[in-house]
Amino acid sequence: MKLFSLALPTLILASTSTLLINNEDAEKTKQYIVMADSSEIALNSVIKSGAQINEKLPLINGVVADLTAKQLAKLAKTGNLKISRNAQVAVSSFAPIQNAKQDYVQSNGANGNEVDTTLIEQTFAKNLQLSGTMGNDIAVAVLDTGIQPMSGLSNNAQGDSRILGTYDVFADAFSTQNSDENGHGTHISSIIASSDQDLDSDYFGMAPNVNLVGVKAFDQSGAGSYVNVIKGIEWAIAYKDVFNIRVLNMSFSAPAQSFYWDDPVNVAVMKAWQAGIVVVASAGNRGSDEPTIGVPGNVPYIITVGAATDSNTAFDTSDDGVATFSSAGPTVEGFAKPEVVAYGSKLVGKMPGNADIPVMYPSTHAAGEYYSMSGTSQATGVVSGAVALLLSANPNLTPDQIKCRLIDTANPLLNGTDGAVSALLQGSGLINVEEAVNSDADFCANQNMNIEADILGSEHYVGPLMEYDGSGGDPATDGNLWRDGNLWRDGNLWRDGNLWRDGNLWRDGNLWRDGNLWRDSTLGDNAETWMDTNSVVDASAVIAVHPVM
Repeated sequence: MKLFSLALPTLILASTSTLLINNEDAEKTKQYIVMADSSEIALNSVIKSGAQINEKLPLINGVVADLTAKQLAKLAKTGNLKISRNAQVAVSSFAPIQNAKQDYVQSNGANGNEVDTTLIEQTFAKNLQLSGTMGNDIAVAVLDTGIQPMSGLSNNAQGDSRILGTYDVFADAFSTQNSDENGHGTHISSIIASSDQDLDSDYFGMAPNVNLVGVKAFDQSGAGSYVNVIKGIEWAIAYKDVFNIRVLNMSFSAPAQSFYWDDPVNVAVMKAWQAGIVVVASAGNRGSDEPTIGVPGNVPYIITVGAATDSNTAFDTSDDGVATFSSAGPTVEGFAKPEVVAYGSKLVGKMPGNADIPVMYPSTHAAGEYYSMSGTSQATGVVSGAVALLLSANPNLTPDQIKCRLIDTANPLLNGTDGAVSALLQGSGLINVEEAVNSDADFCANQNMNIEADILGSEHYVGPLMEYDGSGGDPATDGNLWRDGNLWRDGNLWRDGNLWRDGNLWRDGNLWRDGNLWRDSTLGDNAETWMDTNSVVDASAVIAVHPVM
C-alpha cells in the first residue's frame, strides 16, 4: 500500500548534501528536539556532536539542544535519531488565520445582549445536569494560557473551590496562584465548566462540577514552543492520579510537518492517551478548501473536534452546518478526521477584561465578564466538557470507549436542502452528550491498532481512506477521492444521508474503526526522505491556539 500524494508535509533530510553550510552560518545555532529509542541514546548522541544539552524530555526519549548546521549534519549521520525543530507556538500573531482575524471579530462580535445558556440544551447536557451528572470528581487539564479565577470558575455548582492549581511550564513550577494574562485559556475553561447560571437557573458550562487544572504552556502574548507543550503534557501525565486528570484539552493546531508518528508533540499526546487520559484536540481553523487537519489533531487515536454553526437559529437544526473556518480531513495518513463536531460559533465564555484578547478585540465583549468567540478551540472545550460528563457518569470508561460512544451517538449534519455534509468535514456529526452517556457502544474506535507498538516505532498505521480512490486507480498518484472534491465538496456520496444514517459508513464500515498496519517501506518517489530515521522535521510552522478573536 502506498500513501497518496495529497498535501504531503515537507521533511528535510539532514545530510551534508541537503544542509547548505557556509562560513557565515556555520556557528549559528537553532534549537532542535532530538528523539531516540532511549533518552540515554539521544543525550549521548548530542554530546558527541559537540553540542550542549538545554534540557531533557524523558516522556518522548528526547533532549533539547542548540545545534549548529555542522552539528546537525553530524547527528543526521547517527542512526535511529529523529530530529525536529523546536517549533515556536503562538496564540495569534503568526497564526495561519492571521489575515482573517479581523473578519472573525466583525462577524462574531456579540451585540451585548446575547449571553445565554443555549449550548447545554443544544448538546443535551441540560438533561444530564438536571439528573445530577455534572462532572463531579473529574479533573480536566486545560493546556493553554492559564485559568483566571473568576465567578463561575473558582467554585463549582456546589460552591466548592475547584481550580486545583496551575503548572507553569515557563517557571517549571506548580502553584495555586492561578492567572491568565491572555484570556484564551479562561474562555475555554468557562465553556467546559462555568457554574454561573442564567435567570432560569441553567448553567453556562457543560460540566459545572468538574475540577480544573491549568497547564500554562503559552505566555501573555500567546507564545510558546513545541518544548513547552511537551513539558505540559509530561506534567499532566505525571500528576494525573494526584488530581484525577481524566481529560486533556488542547485547543490549538499547526500544519503537519511529518507523519503523525514522527512529530514530537504527537508522540507526547499518544503517551497521554496510553496513560488513560482522554485527549481532545482542535481540528484547526484553516478552512475546508483542502485537507487541513494539523498537529496534534492528526493523531489517529485521540478525539479531534471540528466546529459547527447553528446559523444564529439556536433551536432550528435544519440550517446547522460546519463553520467555514473549520479544518477538513483526511489526514495525510488517510485517517478520517475530525471524529465529531460541536458548536463553535459565537460561544460566550468568561475572560478577565484586562487580558490581551479583550483589550485587543473589544468587539468580542458580550456582557459583563462574558466574551463571544468562535473557533475549533471553543468546540474542543464543548467536547472536553462532554467527556467529563461521560466520565462522571461512568468513571471506568477508557479513552477508546469514550471516543467510541461519542462517534456512535453523534448526529450527522444535513445542512437543510443542500444535502448531507461530508464526513471529512464533520466526522460522524454533531455530539449528543446525553445519548453518549446512555450508550453502551464499544469496540468502534482505534481497533486493530497497538498504541504501544506505534510509540515504540515497531508498527505504524495508515487509515482506511488509503484504500479508497475516486477512479479505481492508485491513491498514491490519483487522490481523486478528495482532490477533485467530488466526494466531499459536493456531497454526492451521502447527499441523502443513507450512507451514515444506517451506519454503514462508520458504525459498520470501518471508516475509523480500523487502522491498517503500515508494512510497505516505500512511499512513492520520496521513500528515502520520508522513511529515513535520520530525517529532520522542519517544524518551523507555528502552532496556534484557536481562535484569536
